[in-house]
Amino acid sequence: MKFINKLLRDEQGATAIEYGLIAALIAVAAITAMSTLGDNLSATFSAVSDDLVAA
Repeated sequence: MKFINKLLRDEQGATAIEYGLIAALIAVAAITAMSTLGDNLSATFSAVSDDLVAA
């Protein structure tokens, strides 16, 4: 019975899951930001390249 009560009060696993969820959320936000930045950067380099070819 003591073992079961000890398991019920142990919160280390919950903390690890919370940290995992936070890390996953940060990863999703970073991937989204980098994807948008990459698209904008690609468009900028294409515009500069087109201007150089036209000049």
